[in-house]
Amino acid sequence: MDDKNICRSCIDCAARSCDGKSERHPDFCVSQGTEPDFREEIKSRYTDDPENSRIMKASAEIENDYYCRLTRVEETIEWAKKLGAKKIGIATCVGLLSESRMLAKILRSHGFEVYGVSCKVGEIPKTDIGIDKRCLAVGTNICDPIMQAELLEKEHTDINIVMGLCVGHDSLFYKYSHTITTTLVVKDRVLGNNPAAALYTAESYYKSKLFK
Repeated sequence: MDDKNICRSCIDCAARSCDGKSERHPDFCVSQGTEPDFREEIKSRYTDDPENSRIMKASAEIENDYYCRLTRVEETIEWAKKLGAKKIGIATCVGLLSESRMLAKILRSHGFEVYGVSCKVGEIPKTDIGIDKRCLAVGTNICDPIMQAELLEKEHTDINIVMGLCVGHDSLFYKYSHTITTTLVVKDRVLGNNPAAALYTAESYYKSKLFK
């Protein structure tokens, strides 16, 4: 795409403070361009909604108190405690059942009740929902994020954790999850579940693969 036709936004800006003072902001600054009334409307969604307020306060405290000190697993545990969660749901890919079992073991050691549902639950054939037969090459049955979400709702989980659901399947899980969801593992079959590695090497090893 021609640079002249690019709609500039935060990803094209080098400033990180977003305070309008310590760093020079570009003319297209999204933050500086927001209307005062719109800012107030968004702020009210944090202050006026008890659940939003509870989640944001807990998250901010985790970030502040354990910055660069705890792993994501540890942060998730502390976050769940701050939210008062008792029962945690795990939506896992069958390819990460071993990791999910370890996570469950760790969570249970902290006193949480844990209920996990794998992606192949329900055993619905791909062809039953109109998926092309060529997709049977990697398995007969669908990954079923909607059923995962519904089964976790039946278990009345307080929070849910996503463990390596496929691209797109994770989106459907987030859509249908009855409660707040955080992600612990993002699947990348090529890069050992570290998709950011492709970005770190995008201008070197992976340049020919990623850029058009």
